[in-house]
Parts: sequence; C-alpha cells; structure tokens
Amino acid sequence: MVWFKGAQGGKVLAGGGRYNPLTGEVDENSLADRLADGMEVMVAGRLSVYAPRGVYQLVAEVVQEVGEGRLWLEFEALKKELAAKGYFDPARKRPLPPHPSRVAVVTAPSGAAIRDFIRIGRERGRGAAVRIYPTLVQGEAAPTGIVRAMLRAVADDWAEVLVLIRGGGSLEDLWAFNTAEVAGAIFASPLPVLTGVGHEVDVTIADMVADLRAATPSHAAQVLWPERAQLVQRLDDLEMGLRRSAARLVSAGDRELLGLARALSWLSPERRLTRLEEAFADGKRRLARAGEGWLAGLARRLETSHEQLVRRFGPASLAARGEALERRETSLKSSLKYFLAGRERQMELAAARLAGLDPIGPLARGYSLTTLVRTGKFLRRSADARAGDKLDIMVYAGRIAATVTETAPESGEDA
Repeated sequence: MVWFKGAQGGKVLAGGGRYNPLTGEVDENSLADRLADGMEVMVAGRLSVYAPRGVYQLVAEVVQEVGEGRLWLEFEALKKELAAKGYFDPARKRPLPPHPSRVAVVTAPSGAAIRDFIRIGRERGRGAAVRIYPTLVQGEAAPTGIVRAMLRAVADDWAEVLVLIRGGGSLEDLWAFNTAEVAGAIFASPLPVLTGVGHEVDVTIADMVADLRAATPSHAAQVLWPERAQLVQRLDDLEMGLRRSAARLVSAGDRELLGLARALSWLSPERRLTRLEEAFADGKRRLARAGEGWLAGLARRLETSHEQLVRRFGPASLAARGEALERRETSLKSSLKYFLAGRERQMELAAARLAGLDPIGPLARGYSLTTLVRTGKFLRRSADARAGDKLDIMVYAGRIAATVTETAPESGEDA
C-alpha cells in the first residue's frame, strides 16, 4: 500500500501538524503523523500496477483507524433516519442574510477554528460584531454543550445568523456534530445556521441539516462576508454606472431643452402676432377683391331686375295688384284673428288639464305624498309598509319624517 503526501491532508510544518493551503488551517492531530507499525486501519483507495516490479499496489485515498468503522455505521444509520424525517430537505433551508453585521458563533473559545474565523472576518465585508458562545466541541459532554450554546444565542435575540465551527480531526473527534441532539437543535433553530466543521473532506450530520455548509471555519467566514476588494469594485462599478446614467440624463435634458427652446421661439407671442398680422393682411386683400366683385355683380343683377320689372309691370297692373293685396290683407287679418282666438281657447283648456295633473296641486288642499324610504317608492297601500319602516311625507310646505309603528288593514280586508 502507498499513501502519497498529496492525499495526507496538507503540508508538514516544522513545529508539528499539517497546514492545508486550501483552507488555511493547521491540523495538529493528523493520522498521517500518528501512523505507526501495528496500527489497525481501514483504507479506501484504488488498485494500480507498480511497473518496475510488475506487482499490484493499493493507492490509498482515505485512511481511518478501525475504531472509526463502528462510528461510520452509526453515522449512516442516523443519516438515513434524519433523511426520512425531512431534516435534509433543500426546501426547508433558508438563505443567509447578505452582509450580516451581528454573528453568533458556537465553538470552543480558544481553538484555532475561532482564531481563523475572526482573522478572515476582519479582512472581509463591511465590518461586523461577533459574539462567541463558548462550548466544548469534543467529548461526551460536547453535544449537550453545543445545544445549550445555540439556545443561549437564540434566546439573546441578537444575532442575524448562527455559525457552528470546529477545526479538523478524526471522525471520533468530530462525533459531537454527528449526534441527533445537535441535529435537532439545528433543525429547530429560528436563526439561519451556517456550519464549518473540520476539513473540506469532513461532512457531518450537522453540515447536512444546516441551512448552508462551509468546508472549514475559514471558509465559513468567506461565505458570510465578501472580500473588501469586491465591495470596492462593486462600489466603483455602481459609481461609474451612476455617472453614465447622470450623463445620459443630462444629455437627454439638454436635447429636450433645445427642442423646447426651438418650439418656444416658434410659438412666442411676437412670432405668433407677426404671423397673424400677415394672415390678416392677406385676408383683408382677398376680402376686398371678393367684395368688389360681389358688389359689381349685384349692381348688374339689380339693373337687370329693374328693367324687367319696368317692362312687366305697368301702372294698371300695379293698381290691380294693389287692390288684390288689400283684399288678401283683409282676409288674412280675419283668418289670423279667428286662428288666434282658437289657439287661445286650446291653451286655456291645456292649462286647466295641466293644473289638474300637477302632483303638488292636491297638497294645497290638505293631501300629502308619502315615500317608503326602504324602497324609495311612493306608498300607495298600507300592506306595503311594515312596522319600523321610515317614511318621508311631503306636504304643501315642507317634509315630515315618520316611522311606522303599526299598520291597519285595507278596506275590505279582515282586521
């Protein structure tokens, strides 16, 4: 079996431990450093052929102590159980707030994980307050401590997001984050939960239940806050876009103002008055010419008519026509007098009938008009009204509001 350095999880440091350049973390308890003769391990990898000797060899990708096999079975059983309950359902996962300014961190207060998280956080984002809720993250008491720390963070009602972080380790070291107790607390948390547990290859039950999983504690800080250079670039882009928009707006305003100025000069009172004066002078000239032509034609028609009248009507004809006109005048006056007298009698009869149809006329004699307010119609029968109905009674001079207290039967009905 061979286990190449690239698969052992980072660069060996002079002072001990391994540094992972992808995550920026130091693993001080790497199995690769503790591996010794006689240790029982479980290896997952691939078979290859070692050409110089012509033999098969196992190229290890993952190496774990044998004791971790039992934990792995328990891990798979709990994973299956929680999946059936919907703990991993993507539909229930919530987005993290953008640029959070208040972050609650549940972790060991003196571990490398919180130091890396704070160091990365100081270099990113727009600045935020981080409140640490200390707890054990390894050992039998760790699950209860993690849950209590989460409950304290929720009860404080201060944070915008809840972060669970822990440095790398073996499956047994990370077991607190593979318990149903911690998974239930994450599932029930009213705050969005971000986890950054172990290394990139370490995936815990807590990671699966959380709203979002980061590969490491350092990556958790990178997920929460963008690089400041990105924010500055975004600000520069927005400023440039604003400048371009302002320039376009000013240019459009200039073009509109120029168009309005041209329209105003065309529609100015002085120009309008000049155009009206020109149109008036032209109309005056055309009217004068048309008037002269009309008068000349009229004069010619009058002269022609006069000549025709003189030729057609002599003194005798005019005298006869005068007598006929006098007779027609006498007859017309007589007919007009008779016609006007007849029309006068018709108008008197119409006035009498109209006075009889006036609805207000009977009111002067003591009658009244009663309107049923509920229907808006005149009340003609007592059976149409009910006790409690509102009435509007019109008399000759004014109106009376009334309420029906009792109705009497109409004539001819049984009491």
